[in-house]
Amino acid sequence: MTKQSDSASVANLSGSEALGMLDRSNLEALLVEHQQQLAALPATTAALQRARVQLDIASDLLALQRQTESWQLARQCADIFLQQHAWQEAVESFDVLYQCEQGDAVMALGHGVWLAVTFPISPQTSVAMLQHIIDETPGNADGAAVAAATAHYLADLRCAPEQRDSLMFLTTQMIAAVAKNHSQISSQEMLDFWMERLQLNDPAIFIPRLAKVIEAMVDGHWWFDRDRLRELLPD
Repeated sequence: MTKQSDSASVANLSGSEALGMLDRSNLEALLVEHQQQLAALPATTAALQRARVQLDIASDLLALQRQTESWQLARQCADIFLQQHAWQEAVESFDVLYQCEQGDAVMALGHGVWLAVTFPISPQTSVAMLQHIIDETPGNADGAAVAAATAHYLADLRCAPEQRDSLMFLTTQMIAAVAKNHSQISSQEMLDFWMERLQLNDPAIFIPRLAKVIEAMVDGHWWFDRDRLRELLPD
């Protein structure tokens, strides 16, 4: 897959993206601070609490363009968060892994998106992960459209009332940008017809299609047992 240059931007930056806006001296100081914080933790500190600090360090390393070190640490964190059923932090770990741009980055993104759609985590994080799929998908492919439709659906489903309007506006813009890249859609009437034609109004249709996109990204190399994780879904 290739990245689109004109995809809709996600308003809420991930931790690593926000770090990238700091200058190098500040980033290095923040890395030292987090490393000292980790070193100061008592030996009895719970694995989950320790992993949260390690993920901060992995994000610092990524912002400093030390991708190999960031990948190694974020990969460890992902496993711990999964073991602890910390789904939000697990997705954030996979987000860092994707942004490290190592050999298995797209595979890591597939894992993160599966978790973000399956478990009721922050809708902002879910939308950001789905934006990554849009960025990775050629403009004329349906995968980006399916990802944008899913982002819009999750924003509607999961957002608190005070957040809903702003995130729904963002996901509407995502759909419009994808439609323009996909089929040169330029009007609301054309957009409505395009969504109907691609069956993007029914989650019972587009969610399974997203699952196929994820399967292609992971290519059979799953790092966790999805059936076991599904058993942990809240009622």
